[in-house]
Amino acid sequence: MTTHPSTTDQGVGPLLRAWREQRRVSQLELALRADSSARHISFIETGRSRPSEEMVLRLAEHLDVPMRERNALLLAAGYAPRYPETPLGDPSLGALREGIERLIGGYEPYPALVVDALYNVVAANRGIMTLIDGVCETLLEPPLNAMRLALHPRGLAPRIRNLRAWRGHLLEQMERQIALHRSEPLRALYEEVAAYPVPDADPAEEPSEPVPYFALPLRIEHEGRTLSFISSISTFNTPMDVTVAELAIETLLPADPATVKYLQSLLS
Repeated sequence: MTTHPSTTDQGVGPLLRAWREQRRVSQLELALRADSSARHISFIETGRSRPSEEMVLRLAEHLDVPMRERNALLLAAGYAPRYPETPLGDPSLGALREGIERLIGGYEPYPALVVDALYNVVAANRGIMTLIDGVCETLLEPPLNAMRLALHPRGLAPRIRNLRAWRGHLLEQMERQIALHRSEPLRALYEEVAAYPVPDADPAEEPSEPVPYFALPLRIEHEGRTLSFISSISTFNTPMDVTVAELAIETLLPADPATVKYLQSLLS
């Protein structure tokens, strides 16, 4: 897995250097992007020059540093954090919560949920609740975690007809997030779910007839039927709050007519 900057690094210089190396950007390339000089970037990374608050934010922007870590860079440089981290239950985010609930509710009967940076579910519609009906009660205790729910042997894993392929997709998704974010809790979650036992390949994982899916489907059994979904993930554009920046909305689009027909029948 990709290495990432360590929280034990001292000062803003080593942190910026670690992010630059992780992004595989040279000092000269970063300098050109940030309208600076390679010499100045070198001085910042070695501690010979203290960057301004504006320069820290500019370098973080060009290195695609997550918002939470931009606050850490500012603190390391001796500045106050720029981005708040407002609890989702705060009254100031009431419009956001209402909008999320309206969005995923309007997607019914198709499943949709919202997760945070650790894949904890912060909102889910009735389509999701239908799919997870009957899983182990322990896994449904707060905080409900989407990765544990999907991959745990007492969760949805036994119902997923293409478990090996879907498991690989989810683990790769987590690896990309670990490469982007400096999060030890996320790494710990990855190690936990990656260690869950995987049953031997089941011939039922392959459909009897080839289906021209345009993306890897989630094929999951529900009440004797195999439903097929394509996953789509959305995030908020230009967020100014750490909490909002780390939210992701996942919708499951029916991948075949049979799934559409069955889900619509649930409403009738």
